[in-house]
Amino acid sequence: MFQYIAQAADKLWQPGPYDGVELKLLYKDEATGAVTVLRKFAAGAIIPAHTHPLANEWAYILSGEWEESEKLYTQGTLFHACKGERHGPHKANTEVISLTHFDGPLTVE
Repeated sequence: MFQYIAQAADKLWQPGPYDGVELKLLYKDEATGAVTVLRKFAAGAIIPAHTHPLANEWAYILSGEWEESEKLYTQGTLFHACKGERHGPHKANTEVISLTHFDGPLTVE
């Protein structure tokens, strides 16, 4: 039996750290600050280059078309950025939904 179950349909979209980005918090570990979220990027949203100083990030594209360094990525792509590693800018060419995990607090610099 699973100790925790989250249904995305039961969660609300919340404003993300950038314009055009929304988050559904699926899980948060209160001890470490780690979170697993659905992220929705509006078509045309551009996220500037940034770091997550307190967490490693894994993002898996569930739908949409994502542009990174002039290369296109679609459903089925997994991205990883180490804690403190600068990444981006990112561009959502269409609406993009990703399942993303941060293994520590979700902070952005």
